[in-house]
Amino acid sequence: MANVNRAVSRQRRHARVRAKVHGTTDRPRLNVYRSLEHIYAQVIDDTTGSTLASASTVDHDLRSDVASLNKIEQAKAVGKAVAERAKAKGITKVVFDRGGYPYHGRVKALADSSREGGLEF
Repeated sequence: MANVNRAVSRQRRHARVRAKVHGTTDRPRLNVYRSLEHIYAQVIDDTTGSTLASASTVDHDLRSDVASLNKIEQAKAVGKAVAERAKAKGITKVVFDRGGYPYHGRVKALADSSREGGLEF
């Protein structure tokens, strides 16, 4: 029962965040999804509904690199990868969508490493 309440609470927080955060063509949204094993990041243009860049721990390019790292180090690697892929497409400014997760731990590590990779938010 506690897991159901936790999931519902996260979905409510996520809905509150999404009511305020909207990605545009000039400033797309950097979305984060965190599961127990993996972390995913996407740069999304909400006006067209398209994903411009993405990275995750299940990507073929990153999987072998992050297999031996702990979860926070994996999140840093994903943040750096999504920043590089976004910059390759000419995206430097984004809005951050934490997805209803608290801004600490893996979510904060991903955000900090994407900032170090060149994204501004």
